[in-house]
Amino acid sequence: MPDILELARTKVLEEGVGLNTEETLQVLELGDDRIEEILALAHEVRLKWCGEEVEVEGIISLKTGGCPEDCHFCSQSGLFETPVRSAWLDIPALVDAAKQTQKSGATEFCIVAAVKGPDEMLLSQLEQAVAAIHSEVDINVAASVGILTQEQVDRLAAAGVHRYNHNLETARSYFPNVVTTHSWEDRRATLEMIREAGMEVCCGGILGMGESLEQRAEFATDLAELNPTEVPMNFLDPRPGTPFAGREPMATQDALRAIGAFRLALPKTILRFAGGRELTLGDLGAEQGLLGGINAVIVGNYLTTLGRPVEQDLDMLGKIRLPIKALNATV
Repeated sequence: MPDILELARTKVLEEGVGLNTEETLQVLELGDDRIEEILALAHEVRLKWCGEEVEVEGIISLKTGGCPEDCHFCSQSGLFETPVRSAWLDIPALVDAAKQTQKSGATEFCIVAAVKGPDEMLLSQLEQAVAAIHSEVDINVAASVGILTQEQVDRLAAAGVHRYNHNLETARSYFPNVVTTHSWEDRRATLEMIREAGMEVCCGGILGMGESLEQRAEFATDLAELNPTEVPMNFLDPRPGTPFAGREPMATQDALRAIGAFRLALPKTILRFAGGRELTLGDLGAEQGLLGGINAVIVGNYLTTLGRPVEQDLDMLGKIRLPIKALNATV
């Protein structure tokens, strides 16, 4: 039986075919002494099938807190006693945030709302915000406002939302341990409608929530089956007041192994560093990830946690000599 990385070199690097669940698990089970080898191969795969450019994105919360869902990792749930308080942003504030994001070199600006799905007021405000941003800022506008109906999908597509984020969060088999107020299948259905409407699909999740290695590999395959444009990779940052508050952050070595494994399962997908990387990886680990399969980053702060200063991330990209993707190359 060939070594799994020898198999991956042929199947993934040469042929562009992602590893299946069993093969991804074999990568996740490799020892710490093989991590550099995993990341080196993942970087080769990323360069061959995605190119060397790094896509930069900023995110902002249109509606923060008060969400009726019970996602156990999330401090925006209204069901938990957390420090997060409800807040709304107006359209001028969103336009200003888009301008600031664009100045960083970002090509993506994602508007997020803490809801199960949008009501008419939120959807209307989002439509107006997209129009206002497009009239003043040269940037792609993405959105993430929960589970959608077909009519809502059609309206967002017509408004000019070019990419929609809706995370599966974790493997189908582990999902009931993370969320009980809606199903994994509910999320999957929204993603299918998004793709059929012509918007790009952005779908990832959070690693380190107590899932097994088998479920981590299962999750990579779940994502690959969606053929998403982008997969945000988050690592659990335990939030006070949530059911997962007492969990230990994921070990750096496990996170790096997962980054390499997900690149080998998703050779042609944008893999984006998202929440929790500062806690889990630190500066050195972030550099290793960007040279080990990651080809996109969220800059600035996240929804309820602090990121790194934008300048620090841009300096890091310069240090490791990775160019930032320009907007005219993405439209």
